[in-house]
Amino acid sequence: MRFAIFGDIHGNLEALEAVLAECSANNVDQYLCLGDIVGYGANPNECVERIREIGALAVSGNHDHAVIGAQNLNYFNAHARDAVIWTAKHLSQESKQWLKGLSLVEHLPDFNIVHGSLHSPELFYYVQTIKDADYNFRQMDRPLLFLGHSHYPLAFFDTAPMTYTLDPVIPLDLSVKTVVNAGSVGQPRDEDPRSCFVIYDDDSSLVELMRVEYDIESAARKILEVGLPQTLALRLTLGK
Repeated sequence: MRFAIFGDIHGNLEALEAVLAECSANNVDQYLCLGDIVGYGANPNECVERIREIGALAVSGNHDHAVIGAQNLNYFNAHARDAVIWTAKHLSQESKQWLKGLSLVEHLPDFNIVHGSLHSPELFYYVQTIKDADYNFRQMDRPLLFLGHSHYPLAFFDTAPMTYTLDPVIPLDLSVKTVVNAGSVGQPRDEDPRSCFVIYDDDSSLVELMRVEYDIESAARKILEVGLPQTLALRLTLGK
């Protein structure tokens, strides 16, 4: 089976549509969403609706949590907090109700998905270092974990010593626990402004990091038009 695994859409409809078109061209069987469907971007309702339309199995991210009142706003920096407040005002009740139904972790036969960290998922820790990954390795009851939150794609391996890779194609050895960050659809931060997601083929045990061009100018313009912080538009063009 081929899984499209993506997250950190952040209300960026242009990016999401580009990713879904690429998924369709790559014969994806199932969609998995790693959370933060909303926040930062100008189309939160439309992004929620598209995730629902494709039947994606989704987990809740910290921005999803915040717009339904389940996350303290002091957690966020000023621009993120402004975006959360704006998004909460503009989300439909139907969208909020659906977000309320999302779990923090979902379990599939051979892997788990979470937004931030399998270690205390409700605290939305970042997994950016080998030490961070080690906390997750200790919690894993399956050989593979997919997550997001940092907007930075990479993979960690529970080897001795622990290792990581930034390679776009990752052959898996399922005897070794592996944590894969799928990057970000709607707000990449690794200095590549293209949308980022992964395709996982469990028949070949292969993870492929995918990058997709999208209409950044349109997404940025809409952010400015609705009155969200200018920084949120600028960082789309910079990819950081």
